[in-house]
Amino acid sequence: MRRGLYLLPLVAVGGSVGLFAMKPFSSQENAKVSPATGTPVVVELFTSEGCSSCPPADALLAKLDEVGRVGSAQIVALEEHVDYWDDQGWKDPFSSHDWTIRQFAYAPVLGNRNPYTPQMVVDGSVEFSGGRAQQALESIAAAARQAKVPVTLRQGAADKRGKEDFFVQVGKLIPSPKGGGAEVWLAITETGLRSSVTRGENAGHELSHAAVVRSMRKIGEAKPDRDVSFAGQAPLPIRSEWKTENLKAVAFVQEKNNLKILGAAEIPLRR
Repeated sequence: MRRGLYLLPLVAVGGSVGLFAMKPFSSQENAKVSPATGTPVVVELFTSEGCSSCPPADALLAKLDEVGRVGSAQIVALEEHVDYWDDQGWKDPFSSHDWTIRQFAYAPVLGNRNPYTPQMVVDGSVEFSGGRAQQALESIAAAARQAKVPVTLRQGAADKRGKEDFFVQVGKLIPSPKGGGAEVWLAITETGLRSSVTRGENAGHELSHAAVVRSMRKIGEAKPDRDVSFAGQAPLPIRSEWKTENLKAVAFVQEKNNLKILGAAEIPLRR
């Protein structure tokens, strides 16, 4: 388990994407997309293939993602590979400095000013060592009991430039007193990824992953005091080496100040 040495602000990873306003979805459209199969709870895991403590946590997240439900909670898994292990003998092929920035932004608001791997964060509100299955289940159950902002996500038509359009709608906000404004984020995850590690702490091991974050971008801000606080369309690039059958899109709304996730939705990408 390795701890970081510096703090960074949360930024709009990858920059904001092209976005234009749209009309709210009709009730008929809502019935067809991101159906409510439970209360969405976002479970983030900050991990690295260079960390020998991480594979059990990766396996736990994979199991949660596979099961999909814990009680009334619908698991929305995000496996984010940080890059501060990449100079320790093995460069994680799924690592990104963007996810390191995101993890370090959580540090001051979650009371842990020295981030580490594997670190699990549930709904942006509680953190713990990613291999603690019982604590994960308890935290997910507690998060599912919280009131959520409804989020609807729909995939549009693909274009010829390797991009997919996504339509996101966020219902009326339930802001906390110190949460500040809220941002709307859109991510792509991929399951079924594996690596044969030849160096570093996990040398000689075959590692498998679930819900690896391939991209994540802020697409706008939700406005308070409206029945529909955000409605918009945003394109995300889908790289040719990503396997469409293993991809999911995730939309979530997150407070700026305390980084609490207020609501989320997840859909598999269609071919």
